[in-house]
Amino acid sequence: MKTGQTTLLVLIIAVALAIRALGIEARPIWYDEAFSLLISQHNPTVILAGTLSADTDSSAAEEHPPAYYFMLWGWMQVFGNSLISARALSILAGLGIVLLIYLIAQHFFDQFAALTASLFAAILPFQVHYAQEVRMYVFLALWLCLATFAFLRKRWILFAMSAALAQYTHNLAAIYLIPLALTPIFQKDWKTLRALTLAGIAAIILYSPWLIHLPAQLSKIQNSFWIEKPGAERLFTLLLYYVPNLPLPNDWLLPGLFLAALTVTLAAYQTCRTLKHKLPDANHGLWLAYLSFAPPLLLWLISQIQPIYVERALLPSHAMFCLWLAWALTKTHLPRPIQLTAFALVIASAAMGLYQHVTYNGFPYGPYAILDKSLSKRFHTGDVIVHSSKLSYLPSIYFNRDLSQQFIADPAGGATDTLSPATMQILSLNVAEDVESATEGASRVWFVIFTRAIDEYQAAGQPMHPHLVWLDEHYHLEEVKTWGDVQVYLFTR
Repeated sequence: MKTGQTTLLVLIIAVALAIRALGIEARPIWYDEAFSLLISQHNPTVILAGTLSADTDSSAAEEHPPAYYFMLWGWMQVFGNSLISARALSILAGLGIVLLIYLIAQHFFDQFAALTASLFAAILPFQVHYAQEVRMYVFLALWLCLATFAFLRKRWILFAMSAALAQYTHNLAAIYLIPLALTPIFQKDWKTLRALTLAGIAAIILYSPWLIHLPAQLSKIQNSFWIEKPGAERLFTLLLYYVPNLPLPNDWLLPGLFLAALTVTLAAYQTCRTLKHKLPDANHGLWLAYLSFAPPLLLWLISQIQPIYVERALLPSHAMFCLWLAWALTKTHLPRPIQLTAFALVIASAAMGLYQHVTYNGFPYGPYAILDKSLSKRFHTGDVIVHSSKLSYLPSIYFNRDLSQQFIADPAGGATDTLSPATMQILSLNVAEDVESATEGASRVWFVIFTRAIDEYQAAGQPMHPHLVWLDEHYHLEEVKTWGDVQVYLFTR
């Protein structure tokens, strides 16, 4: 690599770091991040117990493998358990993805295409979002990008290790690995297929200590999981995730969809054109498009039987999307004005999504640290703080364990009843069966609820959320204060 190209790559990685560091502390956390932070404060033995302890239905307590929680625990032993520290680990993995995308593109194409692909990975909001979140998805993408690089370079030991790490990180790693493994069959490359089969067997052997627990985790998903069966529209909204990312404000949705559709349509047209005219690198571009969209389609099809469709599990495919888009814009002989326009579309989409990412504080986020401080100052003996659900409770206790708080349990057996008794015991969570038992003997009740939860009940035809109905019947409402999308009600006797 020439000095100038090295400088550009370093500059792109610096841009990626700067974007991912935006609001690293100020950006609100949500339930899933709080869960990661709270469980990873325990040692691996406790984490493992909280993952595998069987519920009454013999399913596992937690549906995700523990590798990320182990890694976060080790990281926090060295760098502390602050939000900045935890998010820094994800940022580091995100920078690794940017570098791997550059190396994969360099394997196929020239330096300009490789730099473009890494730039797209650096700025597209879908990558940025999960490279800043305290969850395992960025590591899922990192290990699968590494597996892809190893596959291309025929480094089969590295492939086996990275594929196994991906499976230890998230059970949906197979959604990407299966289409990747089918590549030699489509290409009729039997020599590579034999080597890949052996590497795959090695990966399964490495994964086998956890493989025996997979049925219990799958049972957890079948018995208690919040995801609904996806409709065909999810395949179209995927374009919004891939380019500007979601959520977007309502008045931005149409412009965002227009930019995304225009960008993807141009890349798809160029792919068809290069195949038709048998231009150089056409098959490489088609393969990248295949890895961009075959895993989402596979996940969607499986979800028609067992709903497991979550866009964030498609982060590895989005990495391939960055590569495919870079190839389409730099290697398919686009006229210069169209090429520049396409780059402008991508940058405009990224700017739109990044602004939303940095400024968004609606559901399921909230200013929990500030909220806890306010409640601490006004909390009196005889008061209780009750959260309508675990979604606001877990982030709140992460910021202030000393403040006595509790939440009302999800309806038993319902789609939202995902937090197992074993996990609640390990995390020392205070849970009440209903609002009546949560407020028993209290002179004042601080009731915390998302505005969205109220709106959902009203949309279903009920005048008010049932928790608020009961409180209004037994207490007097003193005040209501709004914190972002979180509302805090003060009730007194």
